[in-house]
Amino acid sequence: MTTPPDQPNDSWAFLRRFTFARIALGHAGGSVPTQALLDFRLAHARARDAVYHAMDIDRLQQALQELALLQIRVNSLAENRTTYLQRPDLGRSLHPDSRQILTAANKTTDYDIVFMIGDGLSAIAVEQHATALLAATLPALHQQKWRIGPLILAEQARVALGDDVGKTLGTKLIVVIIGERPGLSSPDSMGIYLTWAPRPGRTDAERNCISNIRPQGLSMADAANKLLYLINQARRLRLSGIELKDETSSFLTVSKD
Repeated sequence: MTTPPDQPNDSWAFLRRFTFARIALGHAGGSVPTQALLDFRLAHARARDAVYHAMDIDRLQQALQELALLQIRVNSLAENRTTYLQRPDLGRSLHPDSRQILTAANKTTDYDIVFMIGDGLSAIAVEQHATALLAATLPALHQQKWRIGPLILAEQARVALGDDVGKTLGTKLIVVIIGERPGLSSPDSMGIYLTWAPRPGRTDAERNCISNIRPQGLSMADAANKLLYLINQARRLRLSGIELKDETSSFLTVSKD
């Protein structure tokens, strides 16, 4: 039996159907085949585009209106994308104008939980997936009588910006939904970072992460299940991070139907 020209003639070839990773590409002389090289260059270009893409915050706000949450736009200290990429530290702190807006919002009520959507390193990811994730998560929180704060839309945001936002709003729990660093097969990957008692200076060991949320990765339903489990456990134990374990194998809340 002759191997088709687009299939490598080795025992790895059949594994390509199970993964988006670049395996069993074959070779043309001492290099990879032309199609594999072109695919790689296209993936690299998409990853770069995702990093530099500016979040379409007006369109995102319109899509989020169905969630019936007050929306507040904020900025980090990074004034533009170039500064954001060169100075990660500036993406972790609120701009003074944004802090003033949130301080005023903090006077209205006490919040149990606040959600922040940040562009991160892939605004494409949150534009495509954040609304669906929140739509799958919020009904259960409303049913459980959580006091949900305003939905924060943050530009030039790093994960730790949520600590500053959460402290300023006085919330018990901050959930940061953010675009992850693009991979060569995942320019639209979204992550969730959950921190109990947020405040500046929190470390990554003090927050929980749900990663690779996208159609070819972790589904919206599974991500919502994991998030709801961690949210409720964080409130019960009053902690997050390495002491809060994800035990969602038997925990189902959101239907996949």
